[in-house]
Amino acid sequence: MKTLKTKLAIALMAAGLSFCAAAADITVAYDADPVSLDPHEQLSGGTLQMSHMLFDPLVRFTKDFDFEGRIAEKWERVNDTTFRFHLRKGVKFHSGNQLTADDVVWTFDRLKSSVDFKNVFSPYEKMTKIDDYTVEIVSSKPYPLVLQTATYIFPMDKKFYSGKENGKDKSEIVKHGSSFASTHVSGTGPFIVTSREQGVKVVFERFDDYWDKTSPGNVDKLTLVPIKEDATRVAALLSGDVDMIYPVSPNDQRRVKNAKDIDLVTVSGTRIITFQMNQNSNPALKDVRVRQAIVHAINNDAIVKKIMKGFGTTAGQQGPAGYSGYDADLVPRYDLKKAKQLMKDAGYENGFKLSMMAPNNRYVNDAKIAQATASMLSKIGIKVDLKTMPKAQYWPEFDLCAADMMLIGWHSDTEDSANFSEFLTMTRDKETGRGAYNCGHYSNPEVDKLVNSANAETDTAKRGVMLQRVEKILYDEAAFVPLHWQDLAWGAKSTLQVAPIVNALNFPYFGDLVVK
Repeated sequence: MKTLKTKLAIALMAAGLSFCAAAADITVAYDADPVSLDPHEQLSGGTLQMSHMLFDPLVRFTKDFDFEGRIAEKWERVNDTTFRFHLRKGVKFHSGNQLTADDVVWTFDRLKSSVDFKNVFSPYEKMTKIDDYTVEIVSSKPYPLVLQTATYIFPMDKKFYSGKENGKDKSEIVKHGSSFASTHVSGTGPFIVTSREQGVKVVFERFDDYWDKTSPGNVDKLTLVPIKEDATRVAALLSGDVDMIYPVSPNDQRRVKNAKDIDLVTVSGTRIITFQMNQNSNPALKDVRVRQAIVHAINNDAIVKKIMKGFGTTAGQQGPAGYSGYDADLVPRYDLKKAKQLMKDAGYENGFKLSMMAPNNRYVNDAKIAQATASMLSKIGIKVDLKTMPKAQYWPEFDLCAADMMLIGWHSDTEDSANFSEFLTMTRDKETGRGAYNCGHYSNPEVDKLVNSANAETDTAKRGVMLQRVEKILYDEAAFVPLHWQDLAWGAKSTLQVAPIVNALNFPYFGDLVVK
């Protein structure tokens, strides 16, 4: 049965009229809707996607992980600990208030108090106003990732969010609760919210006074609806009830790709899926030859092709292409013959037993990946006792490092490979939080020193060399088992020019979306 929108399109085309105006009113289905309109309440993909629609950051990532100015027109490093941003003039908030440096400093101070964002902004001492359109951000020591963290600074309307309503501070950040900021918004972004029913739909309309007149976007109205079930989401796209969906599961991608007037758009993601090898729980894993044997025995290319149905990019290291520290020479190394030889050299020609744990509802096909890995390890004599469980049960077990091999996925908050090392491969240190998710208990003083040095090196080229050295050491010592970077997939009507606005960060720049 044709939808009302489809009938309207046919009628317009039959009359020889353009369908541009109607096409600029679109419906997008995601697996969940934003839990709040407060950009500082939760550090999550859904919040960041919403933030790019309602606000604008100081700078934002390009598809190639470069930076482009948004609220900040230009910037420069003043010294090792001070970075200056020059703000764009003539930017209006949705309330009609003009943006100035006071709004940016106020936003920064609020971010520093957010539970979710506090760690991201912990390197900084303060932000200061130089004049109405210039601010400086000051770190406690040399810090190279200022532009990366500036992508999280979405200036808020100080006047709009100041004062009290119903006896409560309008600027208050309430985690998972109702606050003024969670239900009211005044940003600088391309859209305003005209209606919102939590769990049902959010309606966005174009902001008439949006500052970016060069944006090609022509979407006047966007309705975001949550559809949790993969199959239902695809059915809604194919029937014409929605214009765009995310995500498209691996099992549905062929169906979407083969559908008439529907495009499947995929991007190699930046979340690495790995196995950690617990050297504390299984003595065999202390031997670098055994760890190398395990890495060589796992055919991660086959996992991507058969289990992920191509919905992944095979990995040989932590950070993907585009990240500082990426080394194109560190490739996947499946070689069963070599794996068997390494086991023999290590004195384990007859193999040994190990335990393995994995979630079954956290990452795409996580349980199937674990099952395939266990089967591959049996070919070199390793007998695996595998347990899979829901993520709610899995993470407490992971915190205890309860198995010899444990599956974990990680996305870098700073889109930088040092973040992987800080949490996954540096020596565990309760005081600093380094290695907090290192259940392999891998420890190498050189790696620790290099990462710490890289995080204080403001020369991009020098820092990249340090991080490449880190990746090479981890590769040679088989510190972990790299599997793949999870890909991202969107489905959309062919009239939507989706490819230019989607990215590996998983928040499309809907303000720039063009509908033909």
